Amino acid sequence: MEQYEPERLSAPQLAAMRRSLTNGRGALSRRSLLRASGMGALALGGLGALGACGIPPAKRAGDATASDDHSAAEKRVTFSNWTEYMDVGEDEKGRPTLEAFTERTGISVRYTEDINDNVEFFGKIKPQLAAGQDTGRDLVIVTDWLAARIIRLGWAQKLDPANLPHAFANLSAQFRTPDWDPGRAYSYPWTGIPTVIAYNRKATRGRKVDSVTQLLDDPALKGRVSFLSEMRDSVGMTLLDMGKDPGSFTDADYDAAIGRMQKGVDRKQIRRFTGNDYTADLSKGDIAACVAWAGDIIQLRADNPDIEFAIPAAGYITSSDNMLIPAGARHKSNAEKLMDYYYEPPVAARLAAYINYVCPVDGVAAELAKIDKSMAANTLILPDRAMAAKSHAFRSLSAEEETAYEEKFAGLIGA
Repeated sequence: MEQYEPERLSAPQLAAMRRSLTNGRGALSRRSLLRASGMGALALGGLGALGACGIPPAKRAGDATASDDHSAAEKRVTFSNWTEYMDVGEDEKGRPTLEAFTERTGISVRYTEDINDNVEFFGKIKPQLAAGQDTGRDLVIVTDWLAARIIRLGWAQKLDPANLPHAFANLSAQFRTPDWDPGRAYSYPWTGIPTVIAYNRKATRGRKVDSVTQLLDDPALKGRVSFLSEMRDSVGMTLLDMGKDPGSFTDADYDAAIGRMQKGVDRKQIRRFTGNDYTADLSKGDIAACVAWAGDIIQLRADNPDIEFAIPAAGYITSSDNMLIPAGARHKSNAEKLMDYYYEPPVAARLAAYINYVCPVDGVAAELAKIDKSMAANTLILPDRAMAAKSHAFRSLSAEEETAYEEKFAGLIGA
């Protein structure tokens, strides 16, 4: 297992993270815009911490021994999550699933919504992790690229399968074998985040748009197409359209995908590259079709019946937000019990009904139908077998690849 080595972020990596913070998926705040006040300082502080190199190496703390776990004596767990990422009661105050967990197990949950973006949060916990100290959190939720980094650095605890029977049995096949955590030894997904194609049926005059090829080549869409400013989403969707696997592409494949989109820019087929701000233009019809995040589309469709989505025949990109137990956490088995609890279908259904992202738990449809039949039939929340088979993950990148790829992508989008 590799030791910690300081990872100084390159200028292209920092630029990509700033894009994410200002208008990318990091700015979505899971169903609502980030509170603007104070975020600038937090974001810059997080970026600085990510790029810092003065933290001493840490010993491998990822495989905690039984003596490190105080769960039996201390019946509690501290859980850090994103905002708008947990079900709430009718009074808008209670947390029904968490309260039911405590009632059943006697384990109290200190739940905090203190994750506004991956970069800022990593900057917050990195000094303690690097020093081999407890972060004060037993369970955290981070996006796949950051989960991969934390696992690689030895800062996540290896999970005990004996405490995760529901998770092991009910995890959907499409989430079982990420290249950064084969077999889910250190993580389980909280939710999936699909990247799809969306279009405004009124703006396209009733025509369906269901491929990247249409976005880039259809003259009827010229100047009314947008792609995402998140490299993995836009490049990944283009790679798929070119018949390449985002999980195993080469440098040449990447360059070809950039070149393919560059032609769309040069011909003014692509209007712009956007973060989540594409939603207003799509709803108005100024953007006729685009690469989009599924969570946005569920919300837009509720307000505008002209908004449609399509899953390309070539496939689509799915990322995930994932549960990890940080190294040094005091209540490992309590955290594992909480993780497993959210893989029980009735609990998973209650969560999915609130957050409206892809549920990674098999066997949820019947339970979700009891809450809302339309949600149970929505493949953006519960992908059917055919849709799940088209899901692809963007492969993990080395630091050198990420620097080179982000630099080329920045040149494409004019960042």
